[in-house]
Amino acid sequence: MKYSQETFRSLVWCAVGLAAVSGCRSTAPKPEVFHDDQAIATDIAKATELPPVASEIEHVSFDQPESLQQVQLTSASEIPAVPSVPQRGLTLQAIQDLALANNPAIMALSATANAEQEYQFQVGRSANPEVGYAANQLADQGTDQHLVYVQREFVTGGKLQMNRDVLGHSVEAQRWEVETQRYRVMTDVRLKFVQALVAQRQMEMIDEFHGVVTKGVTLAERRFDAQEASQAEVLQAEIQMNEVEVMRQQAEYRWKAAWKEMAAAAGVPNLEVTPLSGTLEGGSTELDWDTVYVALSDKSPELQAAFSRVRMARSNLSRQEVQAIPNVTGNLQAGVDNATGSGMLQLQLGAPIPVFNDNSGNVSAAYHEYSRATHDVKRIEMSLQSRLAQVSQEFDSARFAVDRYEHQILPKAKQTLSLAEKAYGAGEFSFVQTLIARRTYFDTNLNYLDSLGNLSQAQAKVDGLLLTGALDMAGSGSLGDALRGQTFSQQ
Repeated sequence: MKYSQETFRSLVWCAVGLAAVSGCRSTAPKPEVFHDDQAIATDIAKATELPPVASEIEHVSFDQPESLQQVQLTSASEIPAVPSVPQRGLTLQAIQDLALANNPAIMALSATANAEQEYQFQVGRSANPEVGYAANQLADQGTDQHLVYVQREFVTGGKLQMNRDVLGHSVEAQRWEVETQRYRVMTDVRLKFVQALVAQRQMEMIDEFHGVVTKGVTLAERRFDAQEASQAEVLQAEIQMNEVEVMRQQAEYRWKAAWKEMAAAAGVPNLEVTPLSGTLEGGSTELDWDTVYVALSDKSPELQAAFSRVRMARSNLSRQEVQAIPNVTGNLQAGVDNATGSGMLQLQLGAPIPVFNDNSGNVSAAYHEYSRATHDVKRIEMSLQSRLAQVSQEFDSARFAVDRYEHQILPKAKQTLSLAEKAYGAGEFSFVQTLIARRTYFDTNLNYLDSLGNLSQAQAKVDGLLLTGALDMAGSGSLGDALRGQTFSQQ
């Protein structure tokens, strides 16, 4: 059959137009599964007490709304300016707001989650068509042939969509990791805030008590001048005053150290040190720790991230099982044969035969990764129970101590000091007895503040879902675009 030159041009443009066709994907039946899905689900569920995983994988759409709307990712390039701190004192809410905006670990994990979402988009892209020119018999004048060809690889077995499914669950896990880090930062900042606030209250209390011991020194000197007391009493009073001053300085050092740790956890280490504004509060009633554990399990982003990794591993297992389905490469050529003056159309189709490589190694590896992910869920559940046991002991001990100090010890210590001072002034009490009463009152107040701090910190850990480590290294855990390379390299 002979073609006119105009017809030949049409054939060429038709071939070039085929290069723009995208999204074509041949379908093929799902190959025989290497592992029995139901058996896998049953075995893993027994080992970890997880519900069986369905044989059909969950499809994650790249265009659907984010599954974790409450997790707002932070851009590493958008670091807000540090606001000025009011003179009345820095509040816990203010420093936590700074921490959520500036903590580097949160920004690092946010960047990883954003990158993973871009990888999810990339692994689902089809192959680009190849357009080229071929010529035959150029040395034989008058018999040369000229062709324009379009070649493209067609992905079979739904591999591209399954790539997106795997990365979709990875994105979900990364977003839960971001939420986990937010809790870690909020908890650590609150713990350091409590420590600094306790030291600040101790400084204030020591300053008040310093007036008491100063009056004691004055009274001892007056009695010594009146020859009613020995010089040893004056020296002992001065020693007690010096001890109080030493404790005051140590409390100030603790306050500054805790303040700087808090600022570092918030990601603003250069924040000016200022007084804190807040109260030391904790739970006033007993907690049912079994109920607390159930609530923690339901809310824990750490556990939710582990569940997302289980779904990701299950999706990857299904993805590896279809890898051996051959992709089809098509080649369409259109041209002219000058020997006959006729047009030419040629079509070639080819596919690799999985004779030596059926991807069984990757399937088995994916199965073990799935098993590992399900056991990791159990590990995190046990870790939650272990951490909660420690925190429950801290909470109950501190709550009992606070209650006893407030209702019995502090009122008696205050009354004892008042009576001792009056009796000493009237010459009815020895100086040693007065010193003991002062020291008891002083130590009692310090211990009360420590107990309040311990109770507040235990409550902070419970509220923070037992997550700490504001500046721990943020793990990557990104899958990258390796699945796309695997899709188009079936050898």
